[in-house]
Amino acid sequence: MCQDAVHQPLNRRGLFVTGAAAALTLGTVNFASGAERRAPADGKETRTVRGTLPPGAPDFVYLPVEVPHGVSELRVAYTYERPSVPAGTQGNALDIGVFDERGTGLGGRGFRGWSGGARTEFFIRADDATPGYIPGRVRAGTWHIALGPYTVAPGGLPYEVTITLTYGAPGTTPRPVYPPERARGRGRAWYRGDCHLHSVHSDGRRTLAEVAAAARAAGLDFINSSEHNTHSAHAHWAEHAGDDLLIMVGEEVTTRNGHVVALGTDPGTFIDWRYRARDNRFGTYARKIRDAGGLVVPAHPHATCVGCNWKFGFGEADVIEAWNGPYTPDDEVALADWDSQLVASVRGGRPWIPAMGSSDAHREPDPVGGPQTVVLADDLTREAILEGLRRGHAYVAESKDVALTFTATGGKGGHAGIGERLDVDRDAPLTVRLDVRGAPGCVPRFVTDQGVLHTGPALPASGDGTLVWRTTASYAAYVRAEVRHPATTPGLPGPLAAFTNPVFLGRA
Repeated sequence: MCQDAVHQPLNRRGLFVTGAAAALTLGTVNFASGAERRAPADGKETRTVRGTLPPGAPDFVYLPVEVPHGVSELRVAYTYERPSVPAGTQGNALDIGVFDERGTGLGGRGFRGWSGGARTEFFIRADDATPGYIPGRVRAGTWHIALGPYTVAPGGLPYEVTITLTYGAPGTTPRPVYPPERARGRGRAWYRGDCHLHSVHSDGRRTLAEVAAAARAAGLDFINSSEHNTHSAHAHWAEHAGDDLLIMVGEEVTTRNGHVVALGTDPGTFIDWRYRARDNRFGTYARKIRDAGGLVVPAHPHATCVGCNWKFGFGEADVIEAWNGPYTPDDEVALADWDSQLVASVRGGRPWIPAMGSSDAHREPDPVGGPQTVVLADDLTREAILEGLRRGHAYVAESKDVALTFTATGGKGGHAGIGERLDVDRDAPLTVRLDVRGAPGCVPRFVTDQGVLHTGPALPASGDGTLVWRTTASYAAYVRAEVRHPATTPGLPGPLAAFTNPVFLGRA
């Protein structure tokens, strides 16, 4: 049986506030028809809803669906018009997800999946679900299809949503199996990882198996799953982990005011994204990330895509993603902004925020592990890797071919590495040393709170070399190293091949 129910925008229930961003609720799609109703002979029922969202629509539009008893599968398909728009004008883009009978309240108790704009349809059953969605019984009650008008053209956004219910026995939901929190490590050592990756569970095109294979080919020891606004991949990674690859799980929390990687959270953790900076809600969800054992990492903070630029400030950040994917001008801005924060922290006596880099790889030819963060950790475990990142014992390299050793020595046998402090008197002489491997033709240099103070010659064809600088803590409160490719634009530095977190100099 197929029935067509057309709902226009005037059927909406009204505008309400969910404790944060405003949301619009449309009229209810009703499948139930009283206590004596029977499932259709072919086992399926379909409803179609059409409407138009105006420019200035709220961030989220909820379409309630009354799901009766006896449903084994919910399937949703949607389309929307994408008319041509003048240059410089945003066109239509409509995201989609779903919440079950537990509701749409912030915190995501009813969250059952999100695919953003990556898919045109999805299904949920007890035993399976479309990637991006959480399998489980389709229980009776009011479900909500969540529409997210990301951008709306001047003429509005006409849409059509088709909901199909299949009746029958519900099936059994498999118990989730998560990847182990330990791989075969080398004790205290430098481990290479990529903490921002996408697969078919959000808007990526690689399967989990393909991501894992690419990680191994890139020489990585660990990765972190970070799908947009869903944790659906967590229960599917276990078979791809191994003694040679630690797989941590998390989420890229994709708000309208910037993205944050929830890095290394407890498996099964969902972090809500339905708020803006003006809603003063980010602190709540940053704490939820930490409560789940993870790190709060603002991603690509100066990216220029709509909704990507970071607006929440860095007061809740544990680490900053200062290099995202192929090195571009927004990475240069992010690196400079991070360096300015280092200056402010040392001069104000405040804690500093370490930096990292990730590939944000989505599909071929995006290189997994380009760049990668190299972390000094006590072992190849989730806990040790996160602690190394938190303490800033890390550097970023464009590939597995590039390796750095960066130290400061001085005083009576004093020694400090990346993310550490060399405890010396202000005027005591000290030596900073950078050893580089695998960066032919690149230029090493030292950056301090005073700016770039020492630059070496280009590295030879072997890619290996050493840069040494003698200074004092009164002249440089910290030193960090950069290795850059030759400049491509006169007057501007070349793209990064690698950079380190700082070594701090002087008494704390």
